[in-house]
Amino acid sequence: MEDNYKVSFAKVIDKFGLEVIYLPDLPEKIMISCTRVNRLGLQMVGFYDHYEKERLQIVGKVENLFISQLAKEERDRRLEDFFRSSPVGVIVTSSIEISQSTIDLAEKYAVPLLRTKERTSEFMAALIAYLNVELGPRITRHGVLVEVYGEGVLLLGDSGVGKSETAIELVKRGHRLIADDAVEIKRVSATTLVGKAPDLIRHYVELRGIGIVDVRRLFGMGAVKETEKIDLVINLENWQQDKMYDRLGLENNTIDILGIKVPSIVLPVCPGRNLSVVIEVAAMNNRQKKMGYNTAEEFNKRLMESMGLGR
Repeated sequence: MEDNYKVSFAKVIDKFGLEVIYLPDLPEKIMISCTRVNRLGLQMVGFYDHYEKERLQIVGKVENLFISQLAKEERDRRLEDFFRSSPVGVIVTSSIEISQSTIDLAEKYAVPLLRTKERTSEFMAALIAYLNVELGPRITRHGVLVEVYGEGVLLLGDSGVGKSETAIELVKRGHRLIADDAVEIKRVSATTLVGKAPDLIRHYVELRGIGIVDVRRLFGMGAVKETEKIDLVINLENWQQDKMYDRLGLENNTIDILGIKVPSIVLPVCPGRNLSVVIEVAAMNNRQKKMGYNTAEEFNKRLMESMGLGR
């Protein structure tokens, strides 16, 4: 899925402060489309099964030591075979010295060659995390994303139900706005979703009757945030008299977003109901559940015990 998106070498170089040894083109024009990376090891013994040239290739101290111990003729042959495979790019870690013959091969086969002073393990972890964010599968949802007590809360619902007004009330109560109207959601790992606002409407909120307001300018930098993970989805809907709403909290409903199940609840909206306070309680309750305490289950247990059914 990540192959649908690309990130330029220019962004990677800027992000990690990489030293450019050789680039066959402008860094803005060289694109990376794979979140996975590869440590150059098995290729130096001629094993290319399941080899993906789309991956960034990492050369650390271990790989460099192995290559340096090969006989010159063998080393030159294996390095030429590797560069001939046209990997998307090679990054040498730990400020390892790069031989002129290696640079010549990079130029011959137009393979980007870069270097970092960072150690291999730390650099790879940071690089993979960065690529997962930049290249992760994504969708855009109509809604509002706010941070409430450290929990990322995604508010969904029909237009006019009060999502933006509720977000402003939450901001006034000390919480932070991430996105209004449109939320760009990325899957950055097997368990984590991160949301942000499109660049054009970042920090803006539309309030019917007032218009567009700039939350950052009105309430200060502390009222906004660039990105936030999504911990809870709250669906706001107009109160339906004949509908049965969950009153105990024993139902553990979830919503599937990009293959990840996120806890979800439905909040009915009606005149006189303070949604911002209810959402604060929902966020704290969700956080409490993640920490191992479920109030509804504890109450149900005590109820069963009082009825003599829990023994």
